Amino acid sequence: MSRTAGERGFDPLGKYARLRLIRRLDPEREHTLVYRISAGLEFPWDYTRALELALFRTFCVPSISELLRHTGEFECRAQQRYDDTSILMEEMGRHGYDSQRGKQALRMVNRMHGRYDISNDDMLYVLSTFIYEPIRWIDAYGWRPMSDHERTAAYWHYHQIGVRMGIRGIPGYEEFDRFNRDYEAEHFRYAESNRDVGRYNLAMVCAWFPKPLRGIARRGFIAGLEPAMRTAFGFPEPKRWETSAVTAALRLHGAAERLRPARQVSRLGRGRKLSYPGYPNGYRLGDLGALPDR
Repeated sequence: MSRTAGERGFDPLGKYARLRLIRRLDPEREHTLVYRISAGLEFPWDYTRALELALFRTFCVPSISELLRHTGEFECRAQQRYDDTSILMEEMGRHGYDSQRGKQALRMVNRMHGRYDISNDDMLYVLSTFIYEPIRWIDAYGWRPMSDHERTAAYWHYHQIGVRMGIRGIPGYEEFDRFNRDYEAEHFRYAESNRDVGRYNLAMVCAWFPKPLRGIARRGFIAGLEPAMRTAFGFPEPKRWETSAVTAALRLHGAAERLRPARQVSRLGRGRKLSYPGYPNGYRLGDLGALPDR
């Protein structure tokens, strides 16, 4: 199968040529293409890190973390649960949510969520983190800020996924941004379930590093969290120099990325999945999903 234009790349002559292309596209009508370019070619590393952080943010809401603790998903198989979520969302981004693979991924997402009694507001909040966390991250640490077209396209991409997930009452862009901030201000608070789910997932992240570096990775990850998140998890407060070092390292990455030639091959859906060696070869989307109820 030939690669799509978004996978081949558009920028043989200049670092900002794709941004000029994005600005010629309709961010509402062509949101999938704009999102694919942005997440796969312009900011793949940043999107991955920001969506990891987005998942961590949802664990700061006790009603969400209590459900996850009850299912045992992150206690028993944090890496696989993370990989499942990552693969399913990447499938919809890479192929489109109305493609055959996108529809299959959506069915898997709906099957996983349909097993549990999740409030519409919690679903709205989780959806909002997938829109606004990458935008805020990239504006802070990316090699360039996101354009208005990219922000709008990200909103419509996840808006349409949310509609297909049966999430009700998805607000417009600005109102949804306020909902996200207000929901965190009201619901972020310490709970034992936050602590437990946060601990399982922090251990997963640290396991990505060689053993001698895991202590540094743990301190660095905690230092990179916002104070409200550390409080909600019951994580220790870092030293001031640790938070400064993390911020400086992330900004340095953005500066280095600015000097790189434009990426010509999309990274969307091509990252390593520790639970599925060799993915996407040899695996089916139907193999993914939640464990049976305990």
